[in-house]
Amino acid sequence: MSRRLPLLALAGALLFAGPAAAADHVKVILDWFLNPDHATLVVARDKGFFAKEDLDVELIAPADPSAPPRLVAAGEADVAVTYQPDLHLSVKEGIPLTRFATLIETPLNTVMALEGGPVKTLADLKGKKIGYSVSGFEDAILAAMLAEAGLKLSDVTLVNVNFALTAALLSGQVDAVVGGYRNFEATELELAGKKAVVFFPEEHGVPPYDELILAARTDKAGDPRFARFTRALEAATLWATNHPAETAAILKAAEPKLDDELNRRALADTLPRFAKRPGALDHVRTERFAAFLKARGLISDIPLIDTYAIEPK
Repeated sequence: MSRRLPLLALAGALLFAGPAAAADHVKVILDWFLNPDHATLVVARDKGFFAKEDLDVELIAPADPSAPPRLVAAGEADVAVTYQPDLHLSVKEGIPLTRFATLIETPLNTVMALEGGPVKTLADLKGKKIGYSVSGFEDAILAAMLAEAGLKLSDVTLVNVNFALTAALLSGQVDAVVGGYRNFEATELELAGKKAVVFFPEEHGVPPYDELILAARTDKAGDPRFARFTRALEAATLWATNHPAETAAILKAAEPKLDDELNRRALADTLPRFAKRPGALDHVRTERFAAFLKARGLISDIPLIDTYAIEPK
């Protein structure tokens, strides 16, 4: 009888324990197809950092890269991977979006020309054709950078090349491009046998900003899932920084198409730029950038920062 008591006690414990609770699901809409800019999110998912925070995170590439903020605002996803400049523009348009974490904490955007060509300084852009993909913020970046060289937008010719920035440069369709990423297009040109002359916005009149951020619907931004999400992302980012080769292998397993020289080098160039404290919010820097957008006419006023950006608790 005494030998049966432990078995009965175990059976009773199993009876009353019930099934394990399911992890909380978080649906994340990326800003683009999966690429090295998302490496730490993939590491957090596939290395188990999200699971340790009891999260089941789904990463989804959008059919329309401009859609993530609207999808989150409409409640069709939980988190949007978006851009700090776009966040300010979304707030201006009344889209209820709030930043709760940073993914990449430095600008990636540049103005880029070909080495050996006519453009060696920003002043050399006078009278030249400049390709772009998206009007608005890229115009503001270019205008600020040109102003440093004593030029105006009217001194150059803007050419919409859609997203074919590298091809437009290589073909001679344009003399320079704005919007080429320092961790991608510059390497793409090098692999095509050309070198890039790169001008960095933060060195030429544009305040530094976060290239990629994570945003939730404003009335959901205090959801405790996002604090756990941010903790997991921080752990994953530190791990990825310490283990670049393993990070490359995880990214390759997640998307085999990324196993080429361009994406391997893009990952190496991007790893130092991931936010090591993703939840931290620099109020001064954020408001300084908002003031820049206002001065350039992209937003009409600067709302209180805690209405569109928070640190998760």
